[in-house]
Amino acid sequence: MSAVAEGVREIILAKAKSGQSVVNDSDWLDELGIDSLEAVEMIFELEERFNVEIPVNANNSETVFKTVADVIRVVEELATSTG
Repeated sequence: MSAVAEGVREIILAKAKSGQSVVNDSDWLDELGIDSLEAVEMIFELEERFNVEIPVNANNSETVFKTVADVIRVVEELATSTG
């Protein structure tokens, strides 16, 4: 597991309200209890921790992230392109 993937999972787990002690790539964010406020906070934390800018349109109610794997993929791509 990459350091980025591990860090993303750690941040997601801190925001999750599902009571799980681990998160899997296939877990859906909404099933983890991550609502829109937690999602915004999660994005801020990811940007700060990995020194990336995650492009999110605040006017679009459709989230880019549906699963843990989606978040990991985007952050890894951004971290690699800025690294």
